[in-house]
Amino acid sequence: MAPGRTTKRRRVSPPGDEDTSSRATRAQTDFVNNAAEWDLEQDYERRPRKVGKKDKEVTRLPIKTDEGFQAVEESEQEADESDSFLGTDDEDEGFEGIEEEPQPEEPKIPLKLQIIQAKEEIARVAMLINEDPEDHISSLRSIADMASDRRHVTIQKLALASQAAIYKDIIPGYRIRPLTESDMTAKVSKDVRKVRNYEQALLTGYKNYVNRLVHLTKTTKGDAPVDPSLKSVAINCVCSLLLGVPHFNCRPDLTKVLVNRLARRQADADFIKCRETMEEVFAKDEDGIVSLEAVRLLSKMIKGKEFRVNESLLDTFLHLRLLSEFSSKASRDRVDRPSDETFGKKNQKKEFRTKRERKVQRERKVVEKDMKEADALVSHEERDKNQAETLKLVFGVYFRILKQRIPKLMGPVLEGLAKYAHLINQDFFGDLLEAMKDLIGHADEVEMAEDDEEEAEEEEDQTTRDTQREALLCNVTAFALLDGQDASKAAGALHLDLTFFVKHLYRSLYPMCINPDVEYNPNSALRLPDPNHPGRPAPRKKVDFQTPTVLLLRCLQSALLSRSHGTPPPSRLGSFTKRLMTSSLQLPEKSAIATLSLLNQVAKYHSRRISSLWHSEERKGDGVFNPYAADVEGTNVFAGTVWEGELLRLHYCPEVRAGALDMEKMISVRK
Repeated sequence: MAPGRTTKRRRVSPPGDEDTSSRATRAQTDFVNNAAEWDLEQDYERRPRKVGKKDKEVTRLPIKTDEGFQAVEESEQEADESDSFLGTDDEDEGFEGIEEEPQPEEPKIPLKLQIIQAKEEIARVAMLINEDPEDHISSLRSIADMASDRRHVTIQKLALASQAAIYKDIIPGYRIRPLTESDMTAKVSKDVRKVRNYEQALLTGYKNYVNRLVHLTKTTKGDAPVDPSLKSVAINCVCSLLLGVPHFNCRPDLTKVLVNRLARRQADADFIKCRETMEEVFAKDEDGIVSLEAVRLLSKMIKGKEFRVNESLLDTFLHLRLLSEFSSKASRDRVDRPSDETFGKKNQKKEFRTKRERKVQRERKVVEKDMKEADALVSHEERDKNQAETLKLVFGVYFRILKQRIPKLMGPVLEGLAKYAHLINQDFFGDLLEAMKDLIGHADEVEMAEDDEEEAEEEEDQTTRDTQREALLCNVTAFALLDGQDASKAAGALHLDLTFFVKHLYRSLYPMCINPDVEYNPNSALRLPDPNHPGRPAPRKKVDFQTPTVLLLRCLQSALLSRSHGTPPPSRLGSFTKRLMTSSLQLPEKSAIATLSLLNQVAKYHSRRISSLWHSEERKGDGVFNPYAADVEGTNVFAGTVWEGELLRLHYCPEVRAGALDMEKMISVRK
């Protein structure tokens, strides 16, 4: 039989502060000595059963404390704490398991307050970094953590935009070269090591930030969907970095983000932002390296998409600086340079050098290359080389589109060819002129079949293409091919027959003068959309857009006054003069003034050849004048007279009246 239970004494008050350690030691000793005498099963049997809190039976007497007598129900928690401290009645409850008290929940902070706190933290970190970047560069990790926190999109956007602004402020004006193993083990001074540590920390943080931007802008099937607003902020950060620090590391990654976004055919806000950024990058690039990288990626992307891209993407090529700075001729295969211009030194005699001298020379070249990169110095030869490669890529895209006759891209391609025609290689003139003739023939077919319902494809092309403008651009390109060459070479070496383009230009004068859009410019016009065609898209903004009047005057300037084409025959001068005078009666005010100004220049240089049109007694032709002839030679122009001058002198515009009088005076003086 088990021994009887030892009576335990309960303390009526918590232990004092005087002999706490001695009492605890004595309680622990009593616990060990009396453990063997316990009857655990009997104790468990005598314990009261657990009931609800409301129906719980109270079997204890009131206890006396320092504050007086208290009921057990009121001080149950204090008694449990004193018992557990003294190790008396509550030790046997350890066999059932200790119930953990519920942890208090953290107070929920409102989202608005979290955003304010994040702004304050970002501002504090940014201020520290701007004050001393070398000592506080590690503080960027806290902002990077905010950008990776997926709980709140607003905080992520704030962190991404703040990182872009901070990096633009602290990035140096040179590229940072990653350290190799030999550089890490080399002995350097304390200051050099400090600068190296700062540069490597900056480069590592910047790479991680760029990788984060690339991840947010990339759409992968397996990844979680990214919030559209967060993706837009990431694209804006990429554009800001590419414009602010184009010389720094990770530039190809930033360019790929823009090119991938430009690959989409939908022209939303992000597409327009990327396109404008690319145009600004082309316009500001001085050495041509950034432009070459971007054009190479764009060319590869356009070919990979099989030219299914937005037509406004090709307008970015018109912002390249090679338009005004590059002077060589190129095609999609090669670039012609003057004979005295050599990038390599093949014609120079090789000097004999020993093995040691060659080694020293190689090391010196490496050092000079690093110094050039550090000083951001680019020679004229290097810039011309980059621009030549860029020009070949651009022409490669243009000529492939021209060969495949892609309807939606013909307009931008012809705009580009009209701009860069003076830079095209002479060997490519024949194929290009044949392509231009085909396009003009296609435009004539569309005009003839515009009322035919059976020509479904022609009507579809007509709704998406401006065939009249394309024909004008073909004429401009054809004449610019010869205008861009030297006068001596153009007269002797080149044998280009532009009669086809002259005839088409002559035929297009009458339709052009009654065209209501002859002076329309989408960049400056305040025209509302047509209510009869609600589905028709609004005309897009074009780069350096030229109105049909300007294009027409460029062609006429080349056909009648350019020395590269030689002296025009009298029949051409007379036919164009007569038809232009007739067209001036129908043209708007500004176009009429420009046309009369061109005719004054024609009269200045060729007054004797066309004076018979004003003086009937000097008529040299027989027969009847045919004003509707499609050919210049079939008009028999010298059988008629210029009676339009009498009406132009009564025009409502004073400048038109003055232009008509000036022309007649010049004819009468120089006849």
